[in-house]
Amino acid sequence: MTTRTTQEMAAPNRPERPRIYVACLAAYNAGHLHGRWIEASEPEEVREEVRAMLAASPEPDAEEYAIHDYEGFEGCRISEWASFDLVCALADFIEQYGCLGAKLYCHFGEDLDEACAALDNYVGEYRCLADFAEELTRETGTEIPKALEYYIDWAAMGRDLELNGDVFAITLGFDEVHVFWSS
Repeated sequence: MTTRTTQEMAAPNRPERPRIYVACLAAYNAGHLHGRWIEASEPEEVREEVRAMLAASPEPDAEEYAIHDYEGFEGCRISEWASFDLVCALADFIEQYGCLGAKLYCHFGEDLDEACAALDNYVGEYRCLADFAEELTRETGTEIPKALEYYIDWAAMGRDLELNGDVFAITLGFDEVHVFWSS
């Protein structure tokens, strides 16, 4: 088992911050591609970039826009009508927690508040739920006689912990399972 704090789960350095492509709908409807890739930094900065993009539109009086593409969000879906506040907050979350943050966001039905709250219940990283179940049992001080040790089905115990709603797990790869207490 590798126990890490949420600070140690920070995503590896990325060359770019998550960003969105915002398109001018007046130009789009007139058959022109006009938009801009915008770094998802601060909501007000994004709004200012959108205002500048709309002002430079080939269509007069352009006012409407939509998010037509995005990158760096680790597989999270961004609606074309998502608020810039949400987009920037999600970018911060993913920048800090990487793929684990993205999977948490998706696990909670794209609810960023729930995903953030789940981090308070982070237990650690394990090879599998069976390892977690074994560690949990041994840490409680339960004496397991040597003769019975090989008959314990740690995998079933781990599965039961998850099925009973005591924990949930996010799997990021082979031998990389992040365990959280359910709230």
